[in-house]
Amino acid sequence: MTVDELLALLARGAELHDEPEVDALAHALQCGGRLRTQFPDDAELAVAGLVHDIADITRPGNHRDHSHVGARLVQPLLGPRVAHLVGAHVAAKRYLVATDPYYRAHLSTRSVETLAGQGEALDDAEVRRMAAMPDLDAVIALRRADDAAKDPDAEPPRLETWPSLLTQVAR
Repeated sequence: MTVDELLALLARGAELHDEPEVDALAHALQCGGRLRTQFPDDAELAVAGLVHDIADITRPGNHRDHSHVGARLVQPLLGPRVAHLVGAHVAAKRYLVATDPYYRAHLSTRSVETLAGQGEALDDAEVRRMAAMPDLDAVIALRRADDAAKDPDAEPPRLETWPSLLTQVAR
């Protein structure tokens, strides 16, 4: 896949909805945009936010194992760190449900629904493994940006603002 092909794939997300009021492209742009603003020196984290749900665009209606499918899809172009972040964003939700007593209450209705199919909270052994995960802070930042990127009135930077950063990360 090339950067142009990735951008075209992301654009197809404008026709797909996982959250009722926010299409997949708007969600990707909000998530990536939040991370780009919050962590301006971490291009890979911002790009991971943009592409974290890419599997939902390539396989509409099949949310099963989407984090790992997405990681495998983006790794050849965007590298191992972006793939790691994408691949860990569902486990991060399960980790936060297990470790933060207030986290679940702030999830969207759809995110609570998908949590059930993703295995609910991590058990104690899984929490310990996740806590030792490399780049955990970035994984959690991606997860929190994902949770916040569901605003139907948001005006994130448009897809046309991403090619240079995607090209930079792809190198």
